[in-house]
Amino acid sequence: MQVCHMTSVHQRYDVRIFTKECTSLVNAGYSVCLLVADGRGDETRNGVSIEDIGCSPKSRFKRIATASHSFFKKCLEVDANLYHLHDPELIPCGLKLKRIGKKVVYDIHEDVPRQLLSKPYLIPAALRTLAFIFECYENQAAKHFDSLIAATSQIRSRFEKLHPHVVDINNYPILNELSKDASQPWSSKKRQVCYVGGLSLIRGLNEMIKAARLITDGTILLAGNFESQTLLKRFNHHRSQNLKYIGFADRHQVAQIMKESMAGLALFHPAPNHLHAQPNKLFEYMSAGIPVIASAFPLWHSLIRGMDCGILVDPQNPSEIARAIEWIFSNPAKAESKGCNARRAVAQKYNWHSEEKKLVETYRHLEH
Repeated sequence: MQVCHMTSVHQRYDVRIFTKECTSLVNAGYSVCLLVADGRGDETRNGVSIEDIGCSPKSRFKRIATASHSFFKKCLEVDANLYHLHDPELIPCGLKLKRIGKKVVYDIHEDVPRQLLSKPYLIPAALRTLAFIFECYENQAAKHFDSLIAATSQIRSRFEKLHPHVVDINNYPILNELSKDASQPWSSKKRQVCYVGGLSLIRGLNEMIKAARLITDGTILLAGNFESQTLLKRFNHHRSQNLKYIGFADRHQVAQIMKESMAGLALFHPAPNHLHAQPNKLFEYMSAGIPVIASAFPLWHSLIRGMDCGILVDPQNPSEIARAIEWIFSNPAKAESKGCNARRAVAQKYNWHSEEKKLVETYRHLEH
């Protein structure tokens, strides 16, 4: 069975799309094509045929207007048995594919209506209107697809009222990918905590900058891309000697960063789309055997306190964040114990192996 995954937004080696879903489907015996829009050309990797349709616009509204048409033309050339959408911008393409008799899966990574409510550049009334309109549109479109895949149980709960075939496939880490050297002595780690991921204000960038000024004899290491060049310039203006930025890190570099760090930071602000999120980085820190310093959201509280695998803080309080980092530095034996608990939780439950089974079962069901 030939399947075609599509993304107009994510980079071609996206962990959820390429490393996990596409590669798992190849291993399960499917012929997998991945359509991307980054202008980097075609290639084959991990058995996945990656086909590039050229760079898509950065604006979400322009992508909705133009990218969907370009992807649909390419889809007709590919002529797969099943198409798997990863972006809401591609919903129009998915609906066109359904009209010509193709099977379509819609993979919902984010609760976009709640995400829109967090945008700082629109007035609240406009945000509420836009979020309402998009939710109505997405709900209606989703009913036409053959199956829906939700990245979290919260998203699944929203859509299972609308569709009979909804499954949550969580973005849990691949076992041992980031912890091949987990047995190394804790004493070999640096006095360092890390943040790996997109850098933005709503994900705690300002608070990490301020917390770095409050810690002594230690480092906060940041790896990832800035949301904008304006934010990067602002960061460079305010950075301190305890704050280190290394740019975007590939998977090998991410593993090395976590190997050297004593904890990982996940300091999302309490925006509507964050309160029920399960960020990949949270579980990746855990899989690498390091404790997490994370936002004190109710959902995260039950996980982190329940497993005793980290410290919960007010993500908008730099002093509280700095105290948690200092505690990690000052209590290496207890920090190591929390890291062991974190890795055990991933090994027992929060890993891709269990989610991979659900993905393949969904595809097997769609073959009939």
